[in-house]
Amino acid sequence: MSKNIDDFLMQGIHGQKQTKPDERRKFLGTLRERIVIALKQSQIREQGIYPQVEEALKKNSRAHLYLNGNMSYEELSKYTKIASKYNVEYTMVTNKDYNSEIGLALAYDYAIDKEEIFVSKKEPKIKAVKKKKGFFSLFSKR
Repeated sequence: MSKNIDDFLMQGIHGQKQTKPDERRKFLGTLRERIVIALKQSQIREQGIYPQVEEALKKNSRAHLYLNGNMSYEELSKYTKIASKYNVEYTMVTNKDYNSEIGLALAYDYAIDKEEIFVSKKEPKIKAVKKKKGFFSLFSKR
């Protein structure tokens, strides 16, 4: 009985015990086995968006998008806009004690055990920059 009381008190002080806390820190609060697709911070900082991520958001609208809150919102906003476009809920995850190398993770709340979650190929990305129309655009070379 004493052990149950101690466990109850410790849970009240520190919160509920989590499985695989290191893995959860790395993958923005979720587990590796639940992830559909993930990008590293350096990939998010690149110009444009990865079409693989947009395709995954389109096909997995019931999944949840986790974004690294330690990154600037300007870098993440291109992915929040796409998530909103496909009605995918997203959360900014900020851990003051640990800055994960993961910048984005699309995951379910159950295991799917996808073998390859990281986007590794450098396929052409959709450009985020729009051309400005105006007087001087008439004289620019194409």
